[in-house]
Amino acid sequence: MVTTKIKREGAVLFSEYYRGDGIRKAFTMSRQDILAEIKESKLKGRGGAGFPTATKWMLTAAAKSDVKYVICNADEGEPGTFKDRVLLLEYPEVVFDGMVIGGYTIGAKEGIVYLRGEYSYMYEWLQVYLEEMRKENLLGKNILDSGVDFDITIKMGSGAYVCGEETALIESLEGHRGEARNRPPFPVSTGYKQKPTTVNNVETFAAVAHIVMKGGDWYKQHGTDKSTGSKLFSVSGDCKNPGVYELPWGTSINELLEIVGAENTKAVQVGGASGVCLPKSQFDRTLGYEDLPTGGSIMIFNENRNMLKVLKNFMEFFVEESCGQCTPCRIGNTKLLEGVEMIGRGAFTFGYINKLKELGQTMQVSSKCGLGQSSPNSFISILNNFKDEIFNNGFGGRNGK
Repeated sequence: MVTTKIKREGAVLFSEYYRGDGIRKAFTMSRQDILAEIKESKLKGRGGAGFPTATKWMLTAAAKSDVKYVICNADEGEPGTFKDRVLLLEYPEVVFDGMVIGGYTIGAKEGIVYLRGEYSYMYEWLQVYLEEMRKENLLGKNILDSGVDFDITIKMGSGAYVCGEETALIESLEGHRGEARNRPPFPVSTGYKQKPTTVNNVETFAAVAHIVMKGGDWYKQHGTDKSTGSKLFSVSGDCKNPGVYELPWGTSINELLEIVGAENTKAVQVGGASGVCLPKSQFDRTLGYEDLPTGGSIMIFNENRNMLKVLKNFMEFFVEESCGQCTPCRIGNTKLLEGVEMIGRGAFTFGYINKLKELGQTMQVSSKCGLGQSSPNSFISILNNFKDEIFNNGFGGRNGK
């Protein structure tokens, strides 16, 4: 198992923070002032989609309803991602404080952590932590004698990758099959139990707690103009020091590889199985919304790895995890996997492979949710960037690993 401590290189968050700090500060501020600080910070959702957090909270706060919800998306199902697990185990104070701040800001009284099914071992420990917050009057009725009521419950997921998408997550919470909803309406107006709901990633709530403490202007001094602050990266694969790293947005792939002790690197997969695979010639590219946006997964492959086997593994995952609701994803992923297997056997034509790339591009624009929209990324990028190896060697190249 990868170490659970965050390795900080030019750290911004997760230091000099104690339970309740952000809540106490937030309760001295108006809701409008909190929203203004988050807007000033230019914080974008840390789950991968990158939607402006302030916009989402403003829309939920403005929605007319006596009942609203805050949901923490801890369904960390993207292959190669484990940063949220580390946050919940080692830094729960910033996550849960951020949720309380969110509840106060949008006018919600109930928060829900949707916890990945494979993280069931955390459940009891997190419940103990929440009970400690209640004893310290940081959670529950009349928090810190402020008149604010907000409590948090934990609901377990069932291991479905698609439930990382916010509307599928909400469907699962309501006891239904995890499938993406048609949008609009959006969760900010019609979410959990048809009430206004904000759904944010674990890391997003952690960032909010720090922004409230130190201000939006402080936060945006880190990173880049369009990608402010720092980002947690789950680094795995062929390197000496895998783990979770806090790095400023704008860090290049080359800089990251040096930090983690990677040698003889052939390829870097940015964004997990649904991301893009880069060859050496692109290692000068930077992590950020201007160039390489990502939820945080970084997989490193050295010269001994067979990239067609890597691609086959990714496509098998998507075929297994597709909920089957929409045709582009249900049929498209199966066809892409069949293409990978054909290449491995040497039973293909370049014309047919080009047709499959076109199918992948169609899936990106016509699938109902992020699963089908992003699953062709690996197929297209690996075939484009490693075509000489793949088409010449199939499954047998590079020691077959």
